[in-house]
Amino acid sequence: MANKQPALPTKRAFVVQLHADAQVEQGQWQGRVEHLNSGEAEHFASSEELLAFMARVLMAREQAERSPEEKG
Repeated sequence: MANKQPALPTKRAFVVQLHADAQVEQGQWQGRVEHLNSGEAEHFASSEELLAFMARVLMAREQAERSPEEKG
């Protein structure tokens, strides 16, 4: 029987903290995002910056998993 991957893997989990002044309903995004698995974090000032960070982190992690680890 094959191992089934979880639909929501923890290696793809982020915490998004919105600034008290952010007005999401008006398209004003600002805050901080953290990738839970790696601890990488960044402040963002727009939804585009938020999504770009998430894409960049996930792409780097997926590439690292595919590449053989260099030893020594």
